[in-house]
Amino acid sequence: MGGRRSRGAVVKRADTADLAGSTALGSLVAFVLLTLVVTGRNGATLFGDGALNTWSAGHRPPVALALARAVTYTGTGVVPYALVALAGVVVGRTARERILRALGCLGCLAVAQTLRYAVMTLVARPRPAVAEWATHASGWSFPSGHTTTSAVSGGLLALALLARAPRGGRPLALVVGCWSVLVGLSRVYLGVHWFSDVLGGWLFSLCWLSLTVYALARFLPPSWSSISALRPRPDALTTEERRDDPHSRREIPPQSPP
Repeated sequence: MGGRRSRGAVVKRADTADLAGSTALGSLVAFVLLTLVVTGRNGATLFGDGALNTWSAGHRPPVALALARAVTYTGTGVVPYALVALAGVVVGRTARERILRALGCLGCLAVAQTLRYAVMTLVARPRPAVAEWATHASGWSFPSGHTTTSAVSGGLLALALLARAPRGGRPLALVVGCWSVLVGLSRVYLGVHWFSDVLGGWLFSLCWLSLTVYALARFLPPSWSSISALRPRPDALTTEERRDDPHSRREIPPQSPP
């Protein structure tokens, strides 16, 4: 039975690696194409950018504006790094594991930020007109830094929650995912980014998270990986395995003589 479980774990790790690799490749191609279009137009707006920017500037009641600013402030600074550290704590089982995995998650976000900054500097896309800004912003526009930071940190925490509790963690993972999306949309609503900047941040983050999952599934030993899809529960045997496993058959105790 132990051999079947080991083979099942290897198959699940391979399936996860294949799915993550395909997702990383697809999102990378989409991100590269979007980047080429942005640079080919010398930073000019793409389809829908101008319309969304104009609509946002004309629909900013005080309450919505305050909420958007509150959401966008959480997309940078201490909050994202606290979330990725929490992701490492969630998947760790001992104090040592929690520290090491928290550091690993922090490093994952830091490398993503470094790569994003390099792309941003190379593309050098201008932001929308300052007159339309409803919050502070700095640097070039593509891809959106707040969007990338919140998407990577939210994605790592969502993966950690699903790894720790595949069913019970889904509601919290959904909340974290919604937060990441709202941070990106708030950048457009506040007038400091084009929507294509936000889309670029999402594609970049999806590629980076998929590469992270691929690396965990393909190269790290199972004991280091905390993705639930890579490590099936000990009792998670398939129907065929249960049928073939003599230990899983129910034994009927002999009846005592009358």
